[in-house]
Amino acid sequence: MSIVKRNNLFFPSLMNDFLRPDWFGGTENWNSNLPAVNIKDNTEGFELELAVPGGKKEDFKVEVDNDVLTISNEVKSESKKENDNYTRREFAYSSFQRAFTLPETVDGSKIDAKYEDGILRLTLPKKEEALPAPKRLISIG
Repeated sequence: MSIVKRNNLFFPSLMNDFLRPDWFGGTENWNSNLPAVNIKDNTEGFELELAVPGGKKEDFKVEVDNDVLTISNEVKSESKKENDNYTRREFAYSSFQRAFTLPETVDGSKIDAKYEDGILRLTLPKKEEALPAPKRLISIG
């Protein structure tokens, strides 16, 4: 009797390739309803940019509650046809909600939002005490 090492790599490899979390676009795309967000840190404040093409500014809801910034969107639409005797009718519904904890340096009462060209831009100004102190000249006596 000889000892033969069995090669079990084919089946686990096939299953790993099939069940791999990044199959069909990766784990980062599991919830494709969430818009991509860029956050910039400037000296005056922060700027959030959300990529939400095809929306209207009326579709967005921006709230601040207990230092949590919540941005949400809900869109319902129907494809309309003239007669009721249709063989196919598709409904469209999309929504998302993103929440961000504001740092203590942000003045939540002065947040501004604008929507243009598919980008929702929020300006989050820093509090006066968080802004960098201006240079001052010290005279030598």
